[in-house]
Amino acid sequence: MIEAVVFDAGETLTSDDRYWAAWADWLDVPRHTLSALVGAVVAQGRDNADAVRLLKPGIDLAAEYAAREEAGRGETLDESDLYPDVRPALASLRAAGFRVLVAGNQTVRAGELLRGLNLPVDALATSGDWGVAKPTPEFFERVVRLAATAPDRIVYVGDHPANDIAPAAAAGLRTAHLRRGPWGHLWADSPETAAADWHIDGLDDLLPLVSGDRTLMHHAARRPTNHR
Repeated sequence: MIEAVVFDAGETLTSDDRYWAAWADWLDVPRHTLSALVGAVVAQGRDNADAVRLLKPGIDLAAEYAAREEAGRGETLDESDLYPDVRPALASLRAAGFRVLVAGNQTVRAGELLRGLNLPVDALATSGDWGVAKPTPEFFERVVRLAATAPDRIVYVGDHPANDIAPAAAAGLRTAHLRRGPWGHLWADSPETAAADWHIDGLDDLLPLVSGDRTLMHHAARRPTNHR
């Protein structure tokens, strides 16, 4: 029976458009060029930061990140970065009695910005906060501790098969693949995605599915046993 629903952040709750546009503007390269390179390197199974390295070989990303922050051009998130279904879907899940959490691969600063949006969640953490990142088992161990229940009573919702669906399932969590953003569409038919417990096109699809699972398990627990 599902008790907790944990959401990835980037391209699940928030659009990455502003993030990559800001990097392109800082590097003084066309936004479309960087966006296309991000798609290309990720399709090759590489880290999306390699797109920046292709444009600026030898770049020190940590130093550039710090320089952006110092110049007042660092990470920014506001209400306009949220997908429209986020607030109503999260609020509906909480109202239905589920513990609602966010845990994704973001910086400490991104975590601060997300908390500033006052989303209807019980807790929010990032890989920067924890010092471990997806798809490592340690990240999902932290997810289980944050959810404070058994792994098979948690559903992890994300768009990325290799970072979200496969490692969450390996950790014993239930999974919901979200067909959203470039990665959610690019790998919608991958074997890792096919193995998800549920497939959704929007966060509004989630409540009926997890509520149905709860009802099914409740009835199964009450079903009388036949003794022969």
